Amino acid sequence: MAMIEVEKLTKKYRDRVAIDALSFTIDEGSIVGFLGPNGAGKSTTMKILTGFMPATEGKARVAGFDIFEKPLEAKRKIGYLPETPPLYPELTVRGYLKFVAELKGVPGKQVRAEIERVSTATGITSELDRLTSALSKGYRQRVGIAQALLGDPALLILDEPTEGLDPRQRKEVLELIKSFAGRHTVVLSTHILSEVKAICQRVLIIHRGKIVANDSMEALTKGKETGLEDTFIQLTSE
Repeated sequence: MAMIEVEKLTKKYRDRVAIDALSFTIDEGSIVGFLGPNGAGKSTTMKILTGFMPATEGKARVAGFDIFEKPLEAKRKIGYLPETPPLYPELTVRGYLKFVAELKGVPGKQVRAEIERVSTATGITSELDRLTSALSKGYRQRVGIAQALLGDPALLILDEPTEGLDPRQRKEVLELIKSFAGRHTVVLSTHILSEVKAICQRVLIIHRGKIVANDSMEALTKGKETGLEDTFIQLTSE
């Protein structure tokens, strides 16, 4: 089953075309790397899929729900981590997760158990009663992933989840994301190609608003001396 189905998705800002008739599908349970140079249209695509921004033209479905005709149903299937985790500095981690759980419509009787579930999964149980403003960068990223996991969404869209982390923190977060395979569909946007090689089964590359590659990791790196880096540079240099 396809978790994401995109057909001729287009976004225009007056005379500028941010994304141009994108069409692709992402299978349920897969981890997909979403790559492209700065300004290629990655963030625009993710904002449209998550309901933060309307499209100019085209169609898109998440878990079978049209994101424009049935936006609430589609959003219930999505957990989203923007590049900067949307934390409230005056709240404790527990208070913040409770707030997000309520926004997501998690039934009141289930909120405590849901907070325990996502905090255990992301390794932040020891930080639950600390203010989010007192957390290290690594723990802020983990809290951001935890809030995306609330409500057990079928689809996780993660924008630069390891940004600013040290090597050990990056490894831990990548192992966490890799563990989601099968249970969640994951779209991972990052500039760090080694991360994509480490955990992604499939790669989408976008350049100047168009899809220039959509294939398995094996197919994209076969016969390339430097693997994904070589492919990426070749496809985005024009």
